[in-house]
Amino acid sequence: MDLTAVGINLVKCIRTGEVVELRSVWNERVSVILFLRRFGCQVCRWTAKEISKLKEAFDQNDVHLVGVGPEELGVKEFMDGQYFKGELYIDEKKQCYKDLGFKRYNALNLLPAALGQKVRQIVTQANKDGISGNFSGDVMQSGGLLIVSKGGEKVLFHFAQDSPGDHVPLDTICQVLGIAAMAEAEEMTLPQCTDACTR
Repeated sequence: MDLTAVGINLVKCIRTGEVVELRSVWNERVSVILFLRRFGCQVCRWTAKEISKLKEAFDQNDVHLVGVGPEELGVKEFMDGQYFKGELYIDEKKQCYKDLGFKRYNALNLLPAALGQKVRQIVTQANKDGISGNFSGDVMQSGGLLIVSKGGEKVLFHFAQDSPGDHVPLDTICQVLGIAAMAEAEEMTLPQCTDACTR
């Protein structure tokens, strides 16, 4: 991955409407950048809410929390739902997504991926947490996470989703950053098989 090429891609700041180069988010400090599939995606909303649990620790350690979406559709509802505590941008051309290797699903592989166990587990947790979603927008786009050192000297972490339910655990993010966080992350409990499963 060529961070220089990714850094010169233009993104629009939701708060100001200003169009800036992506590298502006990591010029002054280490940045954790969450690339969302869609603003209406229930799994993305849950993931955004989870990573936002680290915001206080990020602020204490001068780490910039940034979210990027591939389209404007659904951003108002996303913001109104207060799913994310970081700064939000839109990559209208989806060039960052391409340059970072975030794949696009197709009609053949989307349904099995969306019905996979990881997605079902997160949807169950999101429902429990009162987080809803919708299917508006580009359902074919995948996302990921990028952690970049201050000034863009180094990519500290690059993660691309294989399944829509893939996400980076909060403790992994903290380890990469070398920070301790007291996030109140809920551990997802996997369904336990009982005798009923064999009947």
